[in-house]
Amino acid sequence: MDATRVDRWLWSVRLAKTRADAATACRGGHVRINDRPAKPAAPVKVGDRVRARVYDRNRIVEVTRVIEKRVGAPIAQECYIDHTPPEPTGAAVPVFRRERGAGRPTKRDRRMLDQLGLSRGGR
Repeated sequence: MDATRVDRWLWSVRLAKTRADAATACRGGHVRINDRPAKPAAPVKVGDRVRARVYDRNRIVEVTRVIEKRVGAPIAQECYIDHTPPEPTGAAVPVFRRERGAGRPTKRDRRMLDQLGLSRGGR
């Protein structure tokens, strides 16, 4: 087998939970093959680089093996090389906490929220 549909391949290597999710991502413009937008029936072959945004996560993978049927996770990981950059860690968002039942925020509290960028705006 030289090539298969990209939606089927994304599902079979477990990058998408269902084939319908993979097809929806393709139709939404969230899948690219070799930096070109891909429709669900676009062919994918060995050596192609697939960029997919599925479940709010960007994945960049290189196809090493073409499969059409869903296989176990260890075998599925052998079908691609993951080039996804690691997600940044440690950049924690500051949390503004108030005591339960403390009432409305004071002017000082609202200024602190504005500094943190957590205010809802409306001005």
